[in-house]
Amino acid sequence: MEEIITLSKNNIKDEHICCAISDKKCRAGYEAKKEWLSGQFDQGMVFKKLDVRGKVFIEYIPAEYAWAPVVAPGCMMINCFWVSGQYKGKGNGKRLLQECIRDSEGKNGIVAISSEKKQPFLSDPKFFKKQGFELVDTALPYFQLWFLPLKKNVPHPQFKERAKHGVCDHKDGIAVYFSNGCPFTEYYVKELEAIAVRKGFKILSVRIENMEQAQNHFVPFTIYSVFLHGKFVTQHILNEKYFDKFIQH
Repeated sequence: MEEIITLSKNNIKDEHICCAISDKKCRAGYEAKKEWLSGQFDQGMVFKKLDVRGKVFIEYIPAEYAWAPVVAPGCMMINCFWVSGQYKGKGNGKRLLQECIRDSEGKNGIVAISSEKKQPFLSDPKFFKKQGFELVDTALPYFQLWFLPLKKNVPHPQFKERAKHGVCDHKDGIAVYFSNGCPFTEYYVKELEAIAVRKGFKILSVRIENMEQAQNHFVPFTIYSVFLHGKFVTQHILNEKYFDKFIQH
């Protein structure tokens, strides 16, 4: 059975972080994600991965420091959780979740953001339900908050009211909000800017640079979110192929 490795400031330069391993065009974003993670380690972020060359990892952090508009006192929050390809269906997701549960000893519970049905860059809600999580809150258009209580009679976490309506303050054209919590965002935001201009759209790009901004975002997913005329469109990272599917005049 493959070893589970915990990343830290001491080894992150030498270890891969699973995403975008061989995607050379996202190299700058890959390094930016490592730098972002290094900053989160000071707030209790944990990054654990299977010792393989693939996307098999989990990130979690005390919810008070999570980059998400969620109210979950005394909880641990899963930031990103990905098991892909040949590593799916072999119990690796359960193994990584058990690491999170073990590290959450003494906390009220564990929270995770998902969706009504499986969406890109969001964990499958069926997995959370199967592992004993409860659906405790929703936000437009399809976001869900799942909660695994670790103590009895603790209050349910909630999305902040601001994040429940799927609208942002920028009403003119496209607005894309992103952080370096994902290695893909930097490259594809620039690509989206070029595509939007070519297709006659105004576009505003906003980098979420700190926890306060993230905790007051307009939708629960803060890594990457696209709005059209103020209304949330998708958290799917848009390239030429997907632009016309999600963005229309």
